[in-house]
Amino acid sequence: MPRHQSVSVEHLSGPPGSTPLYLLDVANDFEQRMLAKWLLRELGPNAEILRIASSKRGKGGDDTALAAKLASPDDLYLIPLRVIWMAPTKKGRRSVSMADIFRPGDPRDPRGLRARWIQAMRPKRIRLIAATGAYTSELLADYSTSGHVDPVDSFVTRRAWRVLDQAERKLRGNRYKIPRFVPEAILSRREFLDAVDAVAAETGLESAAARSKAERYLREIAATHSPYVIDMIAAVIHKLYSMGYGEIKYSEDQVKRIAELGNSNPVIFLPSHRSNLDRLSLQYMLWENDLPPNHTAGGINLNFFPVGPLLRRTGVFFIRRSFRDNELYKTVLRSYLDYLIEKRFPLEWYMEGGRSRSGKLLPPQLGMLHYVVDSLRRGKAEDIQLIPVSIAYDQIQDVPDYAREAQGRTKEKESIGWLVKAVRSLRRRYGDIYIEFGEPISVASFIGSITSDEEESIGLQKTAFEVMYRIGRATPVTPTALMSIALLAARGSARSAGELGEDCHHLAEFVRARGITMTENDIDYSDEPVALAILEGLAENGYVSSHEAVGRRVFWLSDEEMVKISYYRNMVVHYFVRRAFSEMALTSMIDGDHNIYTFRETLLGFRDLFKFEFFFNEKDQFIDDAGTDVAIDVPHWEQALAEIGPSGVLGKMGKPVAFWAVLPFLDAYQVVGDELEALDRTFGEKAFLKACLARAKMYRIEGRLISGESASQVLFESALSLASNRGLLEDSPDLKARRSAFATEVRTARDLAAQGLEAH
Repeated sequence: MPRHQSVSVEHLSGPPGSTPLYLLDVANDFEQRMLAKWLLRELGPNAEILRIASSKRGKGGDDTALAAKLASPDDLYLIPLRVIWMAPTKKGRRSVSMADIFRPGDPRDPRGLRARWIQAMRPKRIRLIAATGAYTSELLADYSTSGHVDPVDSFVTRRAWRVLDQAERKLRGNRYKIPRFVPEAILSRREFLDAVDAVAAETGLESAAARSKAERYLREIAATHSPYVIDMIAAVIHKLYSMGYGEIKYSEDQVKRIAELGNSNPVIFLPSHRSNLDRLSLQYMLWENDLPPNHTAGGINLNFFPVGPLLRRTGVFFIRRSFRDNELYKTVLRSYLDYLIEKRFPLEWYMEGGRSRSGKLLPPQLGMLHYVVDSLRRGKAEDIQLIPVSIAYDQIQDVPDYAREAQGRTKEKESIGWLVKAVRSLRRRYGDIYIEFGEPISVASFIGSITSDEEESIGLQKTAFEVMYRIGRATPVTPTALMSIALLAARGSARSAGELGEDCHHLAEFVRARGITMTENDIDYSDEPVALAILEGLAENGYVSSHEAVGRRVFWLSDEEMVKISYYRNMVVHYFVRRAFSEMALTSMIDGDHNIYTFRETLLGFRDLFKFEFFFNEKDQFIDDAGTDVAIDVPHWEQALAEIGPSGVLGKMGKPVAFWAVLPFLDAYQVVGDELEALDRTFGEKAFLKACLARAKMYRIEGRLISGESASQVLFESALSLASNRGLLEDSPDLKARRSAFATEVRTARDLAAQGLEAH
């Protein structure tokens, strides 16, 4: 074998005075002969070798011989060896491409004649590696304190695999940092088996039956990464998103900073969820930057052939939708997450639970976060970093489906037909994809001061809401979002590209003045051709109607288009909500006192009214930020409030935003409030939402709703969450009066927000 096939290996002969034993991690006899010849060439004929179970096949090797060596009085120095088959170089990178689908097997795991052909014709694709060794005494000491119940030879074999994987990643790259044989590793832990036995005792199961069921649960949940599939899917992702999108844009500096965090602590990526491309976009970005694939929690509804098996091999682990009363399943899931956190494998899940149907961020689900905090409390890591991630799009191919669901139609079930339809929808052009990272959150700093279950529950909620708040602050403003605002602010009326571009120009000035990230910071929206290009992109995908005659072209929205295009407005509307509340609070003070404390209390009232719609920071900070926002346009506005009154301050604040930023939500809330006030039967959510849709249609016909976007089941559900929080869905002696008070509160807020319509 030519010398250039082997890599330089320090201490291949072991420490001075040691007796080396070489553990061969090989898939077949051919690889074993390659390593044996290497040792013969480097060390001579006296190197002692022992074949262990293959990390590729999970079998083979001489367990009895290894057990005997470990039991001998000699303190041997064990050095693991492996053969590495590199993929061919393509475009400067050694990885599998889509063309390899049509070749037999993984080029990094060749068999039979193919392996011999590579050795003869492409020897530079072969690397022979030796990992860091260890004395048997050290390994036995580690085994005695490890809590593992399987034989010591299995423990040592897995340790050999692990150090070989670490050495292999130096050649292949960190994108292949993946766990092997996770179920086997967890099933060998005494801690896991004791937890399963405890559940068995509590539930009356036989221990053996509980362990068998726990193993089935574990294999149902666990991801089974495959480097071959990871590369193949990366190529497919690139092909897929390129059908409909231009680029995946992100900051390389942000990516490097996140990568550095992952070197010292487990990291958990918590992205926004607006599209089925979310995970694929983030997955490709990590792959492109040679970062490990995330272990991503996925709903069991996606575990259908062939999607499920492929997703599982790229790092998706599947969780049942409901397992509230299944203590054994909870124990298995907890142990799986413990293992991943302990080994510092990156995690990912969507705190929103499902895709947003409105464009706004959804209320966070706390279940997975609770497991993470428990894992940290049990000492599985010193700290865990939560990474808020915003994934935004110029346009999203799923939005028309969301609009239909908002109007009361049933969500389409995931299936092969659904998948084919989703792929076909990418044949249109949708712009670019943007990935932005928010400021990380240390879990250790959160749990350090918690001393009771009640504090932990509150702390979990605060942490989850902080994650969502930071995702919102990281979300960039796109040209599509600004144009959507301009179109919706016109309430469906026809406008020329120049008029809409001028509105976008003023909106962009508002955004820039507040240092909010924009995807296209240098666009001059007042340039009519620029505005026209954005509008034509929206018209192409059915978001806006247009008509051209007598030398003039105008654009307008139907009610259905309003529902669709409001999605993009809602992605960024949180940046305008504080300003909207300030306008409404000042308007409410025009005929009353001009006290700054009244202003602040009114702001907090609006904050409470919208607490199920948007994510706000703490009350004091919220008030300070609202004041800072007004001061951008009206310096020393508090002094001006005393001198020229609320009307004077409003006049200096520029164009109003409340009528388009919050009035559509208040219209929907008014529908719910009025329907609750009129309800004379037992509350049933399905029937109630249907009645709300009917009422909204009537209000729209009568002109009592400013736009068709308010006739949305998604918005009604948010209003119902608030009503439930206020105890308006359950019988009580004063229920009718409290429902009437709620309807009146919404109506008052709605009237304040509508004041800007005249000014507009």
